[in-house]
Amino acid sequence: MTKAQSLDKRLNPYRADLAAAYLRGEVEADRFVESQDFQVTTPRAPLLRRAEVHAPMDTELLFGETFRVYETEGDWCWGQSVHDDYVGYVAVKLLQKPVAAATHRVVSLRTFLYPEPDIKTRPAMPLSMNAKLAVSAAEGKFVELAGGGYVVSSHLSKIDTYATDFVAVAEEFLGVPYLWGGRDARGLDCSGLVQMSLERCGIACLRDTDLQEATLGEKLPDPQNLGVLRRGDLVFWRGHVGIMSDPETLLHANATHMRTVKEPIVEAVSRIDKSDGPVTSIKRL
Repeated sequence: MTKAQSLDKRLNPYRADLAAAYLRGEVEADRFVESQDFQVTTPRAPLLRRAEVHAPMDTELLFGETFRVYETEGDWCWGQSVHDDYVGYVAVKLLQKPVAAATHRVVSLRTFLYPEPDIKTRPAMPLSMNAKLAVSAAEGKFVELAGGGYVVSSHLSKIDTYATDFVAVAEEFLGVPYLWGGRDARGLDCSGLVQMSLERCGIACLRDTDLQEATLGEKLPDPQNLGVLRRGDLVFWRGHVGIMSDPETLLHANATHMRTVKEPIVEAVSRIDKSDGPVTSIKRL
């Protein structure tokens, strides 16, 4: 395998015709270009595998996050999420310049952006946990955003203030519908739940299950030994991950229940073994 072939295209922006300038000498491409940063202006921006409306969604960007653009063609930008390096296509209409530096993040599961500092006004849009906001002023129980609009201040924290219990954060998503590629309070998948919960606690986390399994925590010796599990352990299968909320209970977003649930770990292991195989690792943070 060549060096270029070893670079994961999910995390490294290169194609045969175009690549990021910082990858010059690492990959082969017809052109190397510098990036331009744009900011997400909608509650969620699907990051797609191809520049097509109905292409598969690999992940999502949240309001206020930055997308590093290497190519704009027609209605689509090709680039990379600054949050977790994921590469793909985002619709031009969901992005804007300039990028406002985030001062706060949403810490409630959901909140709203209002046109006026009044909860009786009709909200302009919903915002999810971990949305990034640039606050310019305080207005009673609200804060005003640099780009306009108001958010209830108690639903926010400063950008560098973190929760301490990522399992408790994950439990806030109980009942949220399962959505492949989702990382939003209205729908998310198994690795999205892990990423969102760890982000709220200031822990960097890659997007996909295999990337998380390879990079998070310390691997326990025997993945079949469920007797050693404790709160906060991550349990991985081929293509799936869950969080232990206590030594006997798994918390996970899954396509069987089509939502985020808690269930006995022994039941989950028995069921998943029939479709995705046995547990591949247990990782302890």
